[in-house]
Amino acid sequence: MIKREHWGSRIGLILAVAGNAIGLGNFLRFPVQAADNGGGAFMIPYMISLLLLGIPLLWIEWALGRYGGAKGHGTAVAVFDYMWKNPVAKYLGFLGVLIPLIVVVYYTYIESWTLLYSLSSLIDSLPSTPMTDGVENYLKPFENFLVEKIGLNSESSIFLMPPLETYIFFLITLLMNLYILYRGVSAGIEKVAKFAMPAIFIMAIILMVRVFTLTSPDGRNFLDGLGFLWNPDFSALSNPKVWLAAAGQVFFTLSVGFGAILTYASYIKPKDDIALNGLAGASVNEFAEVILGGSIAITASVIFFGIAGTELIASKGAFNLGFMSLPAIFANIPFGQFFSFIWFLLLFFAGITSSIALSQPAIAFLEDELGFSRQKAVFSLGAFLFITAHIPIFIKGALDELDFWVGTFGLVIFALLEAVLFFWIYDSKKAWQELTRDNDIKIPDIFYYIMKYVAPGLLLVILGFWAVEKLPEKLSQSSAGIWIARGFILAVLILGIVLIKIAWSRRNERASA
Repeated sequence: MIKREHWGSRIGLILAVAGNAIGLGNFLRFPVQAADNGGGAFMIPYMISLLLLGIPLLWIEWALGRYGGAKGHGTAVAVFDYMWKNPVAKYLGFLGVLIPLIVVVYYTYIESWTLLYSLSSLIDSLPSTPMTDGVENYLKPFENFLVEKIGLNSESSIFLMPPLETYIFFLITLLMNLYILYRGVSAGIEKVAKFAMPAIFIMAIILMVRVFTLTSPDGRNFLDGLGFLWNPDFSALSNPKVWLAAAGQVFFTLSVGFGAILTYASYIKPKDDIALNGLAGASVNEFAEVILGGSIAITASVIFFGIAGTELIASKGAFNLGFMSLPAIFANIPFGQFFSFIWFLLLFFAGITSSIALSQPAIAFLEDELGFSRQKAVFSLGAFLFITAHIPIFIKGALDELDFWVGTFGLVIFALLEAVLFFWIYDSKKAWQELTRDNDIKIPDIFYYIMKYVAPGLLLVILGFWAVEKLPEKLSQSSAGIWIARGFILAVLILGIVLIKIAWSRRNERASA
């Protein structure tokens, strides 16, 4: 049996898993989704989805990871192969490596923007404009700043041309990620989590307290922002879009379907708890997202721009609240430069704890299945990420295309595969035994039925909706950048198939020797 690393402490494990979940989505995506889907109306299906979809799938990934770790493997490639004796199983399991690997290709680039913005805030180089009547006019300088920094003002129909400083910050961010991964699970990932997670919460609480002291010229205060987030308009609950948006956000915020939780759980010991650890990590994540993320971005925006203005900002894109409205607000309050600095530093810390988690499945695959040393695996991953990150950096439309097929559509498919394989193909009774053994708390029996029937059913509904509403539009798009992104996904998939064939060929040779 291959000797595997283990987490150094339980608190380190919980913080690392929470760090995997607490990312840019908590502070950027959640406020936008809530504001764009009725505020308080969004929170009811959000909480229901958390119980029926998020927590069950989270526990399934923990169980799969502990099962694989006990056999010396940390990715779904081997776990699927052990649970389903079918030649196709290991190739389906590769989705648990491919999805986080491709996501980290563009996620690292977005993460580097937050570091650039944080330094820009510190040296006071962000735009600074007085308040005007029109929300869109006021945010225009901040929109232009964002566009210029990622090169979207390029006149070329194919290529983007970000400034040199943006590219340098990407390199710095990539190297920081690789150094943490090089240090290993306990000495690298766990140590960073123990520092970054408390820092995130301290900075978030400072920002939340400052936001709660804001008052607009016409008298709006934090109660108006909290009222928008927590007072539901029950008529909005009849809109399927609100329910699907809530289910999707829960899916993203807990990082289920990426394969990263499975890999993290593979580094616990065979008889370690998964029920309480999983629930604790989810609780930390939810506190960061709902209490802190919602209270900062949504509350500040409602105070300055009103509910209608906030909904308008949220409707125009995922980055608008975080990269445009928040720095615009900070530009008009005392010591706003400092608050802008810690806002983007918070985002950077949240981003890096997620990006190292997304990178770990590829590291585990190279170590467990191909016998790479940690150093060789990190070097190989670094070379891959450096080369392939140029696609979303320089090719127009590639980032959005990768995010849809892999970071949205693909992860729902993979989560569905996990649930079906574990509870239908492997055997639901054995799956439940694996889930409930050696735990510090009892998983309620009702979750057996939720995991076997309800969660897969909800995933099928989400996939069906996307297939009807999104796929025709996506498939009709055919720019050069989009085809490059699709070709890249196919190339990584083919590379994975080749590597799996090599790994299993070597395994069979060792078994017959």
